[in-house]
Amino acid sequence: MNPHPLSTAQLLEHIALGEDSTRQFRRTVQQADTLAAGLVTRTIPDKPNSRLQKYRCTEAGRQQLARMGKEGS
Repeated sequence: MNPHPLSTAQLLEHIALGEDSTRQFRRTVQQADTLAAGLVTRTIPDKPNSRLQKYRCTEAGRQQLARMGKEGS
């Protein structure tokens, strides 16, 4: 997985969610508690709704992806 920050569209493409809307993406992230679980982190934590917001997969997230067989896909 690319360690560089990804835009919402790039992240959706990487995890194969295709053309989900940004709203659905945010809801999915919140419902899955990936932020709370520390699997992803925001690049602008003080402005969660910023149009410039990107997300970075944490080491815990990379480990989870590897366990799920998604790493390097």
